[in-house]
Amino acid sequence: MVVKKKKKKKNNQEKKKNRVKKYKKKKNQVKKKKKNQVKKKKKKNQLNFYLKNLYFRTVGGEEVYFNGGENVPSKFEILNYVYWPDSSMETNTVGYYYQNADISQICINKSAIHWNPFFTQTPTSACSSSCLPGYHKIPMESFHSCCYACRPCPEGEITNRTDMERCLKCPDDEWSNERRDSCIPKCTEFLSYEDTLGLCLVVVAALFYFATTVVFGIFIKYKGTAIVKANNQNLSFILLLSLSLSFLFPLLFIGRPTKMSCLLRQATFGIVFTISVSSVLAKTVTVILAFRATKQNWTLRRWLGRHLSISLLIICSSVQVVICVFWLTFSPPFPEHNTQVEVAKIILQCNEGSTTAFYIVIGYMGYLALLSYFIAFLARKLPDTFNEAQYITFSMLVFCSVWISFIPAYLSTKGKYMVAVEVFSILASSAGLLGCIFIPKCYIILLRPEMNIRSKLVTERKLKQPT
Repeated sequence: MVVKKKKKKKNNQEKKKNRVKKYKKKKNQVKKKKKNQVKKKKKKNQLNFYLKNLYFRTVGGEEVYFNGGENVPSKFEILNYVYWPDSSMETNTVGYYYQNADISQICINKSAIHWNPFFTQTPTSACSSSCLPGYHKIPMESFHSCCYACRPCPEGEITNRTDMERCLKCPDDEWSNERRDSCIPKCTEFLSYEDTLGLCLVVVAALFYFATTVVFGIFIKYKGTAIVKANNQNLSFILLLSLSLSFLFPLLFIGRPTKMSCLLRQATFGIVFTISVSSVLAKTVTVILAFRATKQNWTLRRWLGRHLSISLLIICSSVQVVICVFWLTFSPPFPEHNTQVEVAKIILQCNEGSTTAFYIVIGYMGYLALLSYFIAFLARKLPDTFNEAQYITFSMLVFCSVWISFIPAYLSTKGKYMVAVEVFSILASSAGLLGCIFIPKCYIILLRPEMNIRSKLVTERKLKQPT
């Protein structure tokens, strides 16, 4: 047993010695390799030191030189392989590619290239053609990433270079041209005198103004006759004056909007039209009270006269004046450049400031017109030769119809046509008042003078009164 243990110890010691020897051999080998690598690098650096300024030309005329490092300038020939019908092949040098550390150059002689007759034009290596200005690139699904389609830019956007991926949006005051490659200033639009629509409205307004002036002159000339005196000639004169002013409104609505025209436009329209409707209302009330006072011995007789009609006119008009003063004080109209109505145009228009105030003005005027209509409707059959109630009924019916249809028409139009709708409503309603109230009187004054006699008026009134 002792002998065996001694043998085992000897074997373990020998194994350890062998392991140490192997480890030392590996260390020596690694050291030798590192020394050899260092020697090689030194040799290379020493060799490059002598070769970095080396330059020579070969027999074929090619230049060879080193660039100071380990890289040698490269030059490649571009060959054209030509396959002939007899299955033979020929190669032609059609260019070269040259590259060094500073320069890379390619040169091709296109005239030396021999194309297959199958090609009608020079083939391209790209799968998509370049997108011209006005178009932008759109990636194509299920194709290579370098493939794309060209799509024209939408309105208001442009591309001014080839192969742009996104279109550029034009500024608010500019718009894209037809080719979508540049932005051009938007054209401005407003209801002008040079416009056919604006010119037609001005001509119509001038004709109605002339007609109102003629009627005014007739009433002044025949102011002493019975038909002029019958229904308060002062109110008739005020109504004719307000109608003549209303026919001049297109001068404020037509033309380039300014700060002053925007301030005066709606406020003047509201006040003058309220005076017209208030005059009609006062005339209607005067007719009813005059008839009742002469038919029965009422206490209303003391209310008759000039003061009643003038007071009613002043009170009704003052309410509209107060509304307009508040409107102009707190939220006045102002000119603006609207670029949202039409994308390719700048609409010059008057912003109403407060649309609520605008519709209050229209609503109050409509309230007076409806009140006049109902009162005149009730008095239409009063037995009086010169009773205006029937004429006022028709005039108020026309007036209310025009302004009721004005609201949806005004809201459904944009730009200069919105202004034209308002001007047309003003002219139509004013013409309705002029035609329904004053034209029948002018007919009697000029063509039936035998009816314009006060004695006839008194006789017919007595015959129509119940016994």
